[in-house]
Amino acid sequence: MFQLLYSYIHPFVQFNDREKKIFESAFTFRQVPKKFKLIEVGDVAREFYFVNKGLLRLYYEKDGEEIAAFFFREGLFAGSYDSFLRQQPGIQALDALEDADLLVLTKERLEELYTVLPVMNVLTRKISEQRFINSQLILSSFILDSPEERYRKFEMTNKDLLQRVPQHMIASFLGITPVSLSRIRKRIL
Repeated sequence: MFQLLYSYIHPFVQFNDREKKIFESAFTFRQVPKKFKLIEVGDVAREFYFVNKGLLRLYYEKDGEEIAAFFFREGLFAGSYDSFLRQQPGIQALDALEDADLLVLTKERLEELYTVLPVMNVLTRKISEQRFINSQLILSSFILDSPEERYRKFEMTNKDLLQRVPQHMIASFLGITPVSLSRIRKRIL
């Protein structure tokens, strides 16, 4: 159950056997069905998720429309980070695009891990740095790239998601309409 998680964190930290037991005991396992909402807009995110299997979508809601912010596939941590860290109502929602197997960590258990496993401070800093870099790449792409360039980058780095995520959600993630996405795809072909 923890094999994928350990392969994800291995470049950042390694736990000894005692630390692994403490670390693993902080998580609970949860299976959620496709379309299950883990976080609603306005909720306080009290949990953080590691995706063992499945696909989650982080999104915003504006004028009755859902705008995709990120897709969390297997081997990634997922959640409404801002709400989780501040323990304030969030402006993002999180749902399952596929049936998912998740390792769940609550805010309280994470705080306990910081105390009993000081190496957690290094691990969460490294993960946060990685998330910051990813966010900057997405932001800079919206500023510097054309919609077609954004699609090409998405296609190169997320080939598997092209088959797993509905096209209208990919379009919203790229900041374009589904019709524009269809035209871009036709031009590329």
